[in-house]
Amino acid sequence: MNASHSPERMPVVICSGEEIARQVAGRVADLIRQRAAEGRPAVLGLATGSTPIGVYRELVRLRREEGLDFSNVVTFNLDEYYPMSPDSIHSYHRFMRENLFDHVNIRPENTHIPRGDIRPEGVEAHCAEYERRIAGAGGIDLQVLGIGRTGHIGFNEPGSDQATRTRRINLDTVTRRDAAADFFGVDNVPRQALTMGVGTILEARQIVLIATGEHKAQTLRRAVEGEVSPLVVASYLQQHRDVTVYLDEAAASELTRCKTPWLIGEPVWDEALEKRAVIWLAGKCGRAIRHLDETDYIENRLAGLLERRPSADALNERVFNDLRGRIVETPDLFSGRRVVVFSPHPDDDVISMGGTLRKLVERGNEVWVAYMVSGNIAVFDHDVRRHLQFVRLMNRALGLDPREAEALSEKVEGAFARKRQGGVDIREAQEIKRAIRESEACSACECVGVSPDRVRFLNLPFYRTGMVQKLPVGPGDVGIVRAFLEEVRPQVVFAAGDLSDPHGTHRMCKEAIDRALAECRGQAPDLYLYRGAWQEWDVERADLFVPLSRAELREKVNAIYRHESQKDRALFPGTDEREFWQRAEQRNIQTARTLDRLGLPEYHSAEAFVVIKGQR
Repeated sequence: MNASHSPERMPVVICSGEEIARQVAGRVADLIRQRAAEGRPAVLGLATGSTPIGVYRELVRLRREEGLDFSNVVTFNLDEYYPMSPDSIHSYHRFMRENLFDHVNIRPENTHIPRGDIRPEGVEAHCAEYERRIAGAGGIDLQVLGIGRTGHIGFNEPGSDQATRTRRINLDTVTRRDAAADFFGVDNVPRQALTMGVGTILEARQIVLIATGEHKAQTLRRAVEGEVSPLVVASYLQQHRDVTVYLDEAAASELTRCKTPWLIGEPVWDEALEKRAVIWLAGKCGRAIRHLDETDYIENRLAGLLERRPSADALNERVFNDLRGRIVETPDLFSGRRVVVFSPHPDDDVISMGGTLRKLVERGNEVWVAYMVSGNIAVFDHDVRRHLQFVRLMNRALGLDPREAEALSEKVEGAFARKRQGGVDIREAQEIKRAIRESEACSACECVGVSPDRVRFLNLPFYRTGMVQKLPVGPGDVGIVRAFLEEVRPQVVFAAGDLSDPHGTHRMCKEAIDRALAECRGQAPDLYLYRGAWQEWDVERADLFVPLSRAELREKVNAIYRHESQKDRALFPGTDEREFWQRAEQRNIQTARTLDRLGLPEYHSAEAFVVIKGQR
């Protein structure tokens, strides 16, 4: 492809999240060693949130295994919520200690983070002093950045001027909603923050911006390819002399070179890209695939694509037949096989593939459902109170001894009264919340026909922190998944391929499954990846469509309803204000309508999957 036509206005590196962590940590390590050889400190600007955690883990590994010396390192963090106590579980002071500072030999006096506990009248002076300390350290050598969905860097929200300095700022509504999961509700998210200014960031000698996940793809396209604008503050980075943007494939998916590469040059065509281009063209022209003609291709920079086929009609027919062959109605769905459906949380199965799940049972497959984490942090305290009241009433109605139930209720109620917003529950409360989620999952499985003796709750250790932030996936997690797989020996495995959930649990569960499958002996099962809770597969990416009738979609929604603690107002809804059943229903209907617009058979709704055939 002719890269000279690329609309990207900053250097962009696209690779896996693991490779991003290695490359960025490698740059940081090289800088630390270079500055040590020169006899002067390495000054780092650091970010927080989920984005840089992989980099920090790699730096800790370099310290532990290769002796990387942090004694000559000085750090300045981008921001902190305001107001915020440094010892709060939400504080970036605590985040940096837990994820980096406590694991390397950096001097505490060399670490700097804006303080969220400054009295209001002292904020301006504190911010000015922060700027003086950066200048006194000689300026920032390498600044690590993430990006928010509003396009902010640091907490510089839309409208921030490129000359701004460290200051207090009001947080955008989108930013607060994105943080709601960490704070157990948007109402608990601070409305303000202290942040380095755009001007401070741009003075760093080198800048790296890291982003992962499809939920940031649209914003990144505007930042990387759009005009410099205060409405997308990250676009100011285009003016920097030494900036590199590191993206995984999901975050880069809306860039022109990834989404529509034929618009910037002649790509290397294969059948997958050919199909994507034809579907894109049908959407752009507003016509069914079979109605596209040669003029449509020529006028939309796809003339080169026609050279691969005898005619436009032949190309149209190939793509149409390919899509038609991926629609599998109930009589053609496989039967008589051992199937495992992995569900990250105790509701992702019915939200994402509830219709297919019922069909698999009806087709005579041996279907197992394995819930990977408890989902207990997503249960409101008032639901616990309701269930405790039920136990007390049941004891009274059945004439049972109420003393243990009363003692437990008093203990839990007392803990709730003492708990700070977003605080960790006591063990008993966590177990009650876990039981609530498990009972709802069993009820939903009953609704789709899965036998209770084929429902498993794996309760993976990485999730058991009682907080939104989780541990890394470890051998214990992988071992539990592998043991279950070796017990059931499935021929087909379904797993969540929806990696944009706000708190990363889906991504971590997929990692545990992949590692467990790699360790299992024998023929690998076919892997079907579903989506639905947070996003849906694009039609051009899906390998399988399972149509649902109006009645079948209604039955799927009824199964989702069984998750009562997540209905009406889920604790972690993300930025989509619809209930989960509404999201699932509308996405399934939208998938069918997209197929219909392409000229394929008309269905009421459909679930979509990506299929990876088993091999070893």
